[in-house]
Amino acid sequence: MGANLSSVFVDPNAWSLYGYLSSQSSTSNPTLGDLPESCVASIIAYLDPPEICKLARLNRAFRGASWADFVWESKLPTNYVRLIQRVLGDDLPRKISRREIYTRLCRANTFDGGTKACVTFNFLDDLIMKVWLDKITGGVCLSISSKGLAITGIDDRRYWNHIPTEESRFDSVAYLQQIWWFEVDGQFEFPFPAGTYSIFVRLQLGRAAKRYGRRTCNTEHVHGWDIKPVRFQLWTSDGQYASSQCFLSDPGKWNLYHVGDFVVDTSNPSMNLKFSMTQIDCTHTKGYSTLGDLQERAESEE
Repeated sequence: MGANLSSVFVDPNAWSLYGYLSSQSSTSNPTLGDLPESCVASIIAYLDPPEICKLARLNRAFRGASWADFVWESKLPTNYVRLIQRVLGDDLPRKISRREIYTRLCRANTFDGGTKACVTFNFLDDLIMKVWLDKITGGVCLSISSKGLAITGIDDRRYWNHIPTEESRFDSVAYLQQIWWFEVDGQFEFPFPAGTYSIFVRLQLGRAAKRYGRRTCNTEHVHGWDIKPVRFQLWTSDGQYASSQCFLSDPGKWNLYHVGDFVVDTSNPSMNLKFSMTQIDCTHTKGYSTLGDLQERAESEE
């Protein structure tokens, strides 16, 4: 009797709807697109920026998560607000996402940098410093043009000339014909984030040119660099010092010569660096070399 009463009150349509939903849930599996954006953002925050941008192409959830501010906040240097003020100045909208800030800082941003040589040689119209973030690590990288360095004899065309080239970020390099007293100095100040940094000088023995669309480098007159090593020195405003020396070699190719390393801690809001490269020996001349630029690279950041 109870069974018969139950059967009277059963709605056949309800059973058909339940069956439909049951069949749907058993046949359709959840996809990555069903994940909440907040969950996706928490996961991709552990990835490198290029990987985040690749995953943003998967679907709408990943695309939305890739714009989360907290994801890119962890990729930016700890003092990125100060970097923006120094590098970009007012050339940035007030309302801008952290991802857009990261993108802007990853470009080679050019500015005068306030280097000492900039004032000494009146290169105020030349933008001689470029700063950018490494796209993978987010480390601060910096490059100073040869026009931003104090080069002994640069005003005497018998010794030095600034020549145009496609092999420099600044479209020009300093070319040395020959000289007795080789000395290059530089000094600049910059708000580096806490971390370890290395300084390099980019040099080439010989003079590069293009002939019939192909790169050539004349090294016939390279001389004097194998007699005595070049000495590199680095000083920082907080008392750090590094020095090294080496013979310049490998004519016809651009080489990075390691000057030294320095460390920035959180207590230093800004660091002043002084650099020197010398080969002083009046018993012989040296020449036929090309000075590209001074480069800084972040080895690690805290």
